Amino acid sequence: MQEASFSGVLKVILILLLIYYGLKILTRLFGPLLLKYVTKKAGEKFQQQFQQHQQPQSSPKDDVTIDKKTKQKSANKDVGEYIDFEEID
Repeated sequence: MQEASFSGVLKVILILLLIYYGLKILTRLFGPLLLKYVTKKAGEKFQQQFQQHQQPQSSPKDDVTIDKKTKQKSANKDVGEYIDFEEID
């Protein structure tokens, strides 16, 4: 059976700490740049979609349009009688 030596365990712990702090420093340096790049790309995508919707759509000659007329609703005054309610304590 193999046993771990103290120096081997210490070496592994130091390597893990070095990797952890190295990644922490790198994310602080390159995190804002990455965030700026992602927001720029998202803004370009939204602008492109907005421009596509703003361009007039060319409709073919055989396009059918339907204009709906609004109906005037007549108020039905024979709804019933009004009942006044009172709160009971």
